[in-house]
Amino acid sequence: MNRKNLLQWLPFAVLALVLLTDLRPIILGGMQRGLLATGLWKPDLPTLTNGAPKDKITPAGGAAYPHNLPLVALGGKNVNLSELKGKVVFVNMWASWCPPCVAEMPGIHALYEKVDKTKVAFVMISFDEKPAKAQALLKRRSYTFPVYFPTGPLPAPFNSSAIPSTVILGPDGQVAARHDGMAEYDTPEFKAALENLFIPNG
Repeated sequence: MNRKNLLQWLPFAVLALVLLTDLRPIILGGMQRGLLATGLWKPDLPTLTNGAPKDKITPAGGAAYPHNLPLVALGGKNVNLSELKGKVVFVNMWASWCPPCVAEMPGIHALYEKVDKTKVAFVMISFDEKPAKAQALLKRRSYTFPVYFPTGPLPAPFNSSAIPSTVILGPDGQVAARHDGMAEYDTPEFKAALENLFIPNG
């Protein structure tokens, strides 16, 4: 095969490499991340609302937390979402094979590093069948947010038919916002709105 033939087949080889290998989410996610970072693609952020007035909510006591969601941490520890009662919770459903998930993760991690951890908790729920795949992505990108795996089908409001999907819970467990699809969460406005959902005990 001569050089001309090689050059003709090169685009097909690159396309096959992107679509048929483990590089697909990395390459496509990188392209989508570039669109987010440059502002050429600006998906709407969810509007955070708290259904009840702050003086009517008792996050430390009162009504039972509405979500009994058992999960397994990346290290193997069994946890339940209800353990986060009293905190604002950023729940994101994702997978390492999902390009839009990979694209929005730098923004989510940047937000995670900036928020007040005494007010806001992150629950990154991976749909990877093999935890090693999720772990490899975290290690490669130096992500430090906590990652969990579902132990069974996810109940509402987490049972989205598409990923990425994000649900924001108030301290009482009520849904403050939900967003299906990719978004850029690392904005000062979204960080402030997230932390403002927190209600101090007392």
